[in-house]
Amino acid sequence: MQLRSLLFVPGDRPERFPKAAASGADALILDLEDSVAPDNKPAARAAIAAWLADRGTVPCFVRINPLDSDHVRADLDAVIGARPDGLMLPKAAGAPSLRQLAELAGAPLPPVLPIASETPAAVFTLGSYGEVGAALAGLTWGAEDLPAAIGAATSRNPDGSYTAPYEMVRALTLFGAHAAGVAAIETVYPNIADTDGLAAYVARGRRDGFTGMMAIHPSQVAIINAGFSPSEAEIEHARAVIAMFAANPGAGALKLDGKMIDRPHLKQAEALLARAAAGRK
Repeated sequence: MQLRSLLFVPGDRPERFPKAAASGADALILDLEDSVAPDNKPAARAAIAAWLADRGTVPCFVRINPLDSDHVRADLDAVIGARPDGLMLPKAAGAPSLRQLAELAGAPLPPVLPIASETPAAVFTLGSYGEVGAALAGLTWGAEDLPAAIGAATSRNPDGSYTAPYEMVRALTLFGAHAAGVAAIETVYPNIADTDGLAAYVARGRRDGFTGMMAIHPSQVAIINAGFSPSEAEIEHARAVIAMFAANPGAGALKLDGKMIDRPHLKQAEALLARAAAGRK
């Protein structure tokens, strides 16, 4: 499935589900974890299961509670039978977490999107996801739980950029995703009103190699979708690169518009056209 934008919706607010589904997001993340108080979790499970039974065409992930919580067993019992399109696993710690989840579920799982950076130990497992790549929908990270776990004051500088430790974690998640051959999903941008900041954040994520991003409000979806969609100029350039190599099949390097292009550029062009084609479906 295409995953440019994934929009969080609290599981105990079913009145928001239709609006979220109409937002243009590529997928919804129906949340049973942080946005739902413990007393509300049973009602949230029931609401999510009911929505999944008649949800239409928008893919839906369910963020369950962590594997070590008192709620995860009930989460799985409530939602697996309703056949979500994916599960989001918070506080994941590498390939062993995916194996533990599969064992706990006791049934075939949909694709899993781990939040792969929320504990100190998890950072050291980011290279292991390739072992379970076939079970993954992608890999994402978070910048809130980890600083809280280690007693840091914040993960961000005054201008909103990440401090050095969290830039490292972001990069490791990015490379961990690509090493596993799955989508690299950028974390949320918390300032809903700052649309210019969001656009810059999306552009930075795409520049660095992320392929999509999570959203916390429907108003963010259009900016995220646009930012992670190839422009017409990019598509035309990619076609020109592919055409040049098709016309010169034995060449290792060529010149296009006065600039050198080589086989990595061809690979990038092919990947860009694949993303563009997915966006038109």
